[in-house]
Amino acid sequence: MDLMDILKSQLSSTVMDQLTKQIGASNQQQTSQAADGILEVLLGGIAKNAQKDDGLSGLSNALEKDHDGSILDNLEDILGGRNIQPQQKRALNGSGIVKHILGGNAGNMIEMISKMSGLNGQQSGSLMEKLAPIVLGTLGKQKRQNNLDMGGLGELLGGVAKQQQQRTQKSPIGGLLKGFLDQDGDGKIIDDVAGMLGRFLRK
Repeated sequence: MDLMDILKSQLSSTVMDQLTKQIGASNQQQTSQAADGILEVLLGGIAKNAQKDDGLSGLSNALEKDHDGSILDNLEDILGGRNIQPQQKRALNGSGIVKHILGGNAGNMIEMISKMSGLNGQQSGSLMEKLAPIVLGTLGKQKRQNNLDMGGLGELLGGVAKQQQQRTQKSPIGGLLKGFLDQDGDGKIIDDVAGMLGRFLRK
């Protein structure tokens, strides 16, 4: 099971229904389509950042300190704003996590997710902020459960690009979104890529 599959396993039908209602989406299918794209983008962004100087050590420290995966133990309550422990507040700072992972690309990515799924920008942005802590929490849980050192974490993230390439053989979503993430953030290819995704999803 790759990281994307592990992430999706956290998003039960109940959780997806909860997220759909919270962001005001028309239906769960819209939320699910947007979530798939968002998870791909965040995973790709984390893997890309880990390749930078001190990126991997910074991520490893953040997972140790703030993202140990404990939020996944009562995800439905946490998404509903219930039973949040004081030490979990930093782990739930979705807007901060998104900004750190995507930087100046965040707005462009939210726009493309919107075009892909039919959600509006506010809904896509809200969903991204709700999913970002789940992504880091899942990584933290994998690190803790498998006792991964920095080398092991790097190997885990190194598989992300390969896994995304494998998924593009079945669907263009992962590769196109990752390809966009690799751009300079000028937003010029948003319409082309989103159009391709839209045609695929409507089949």
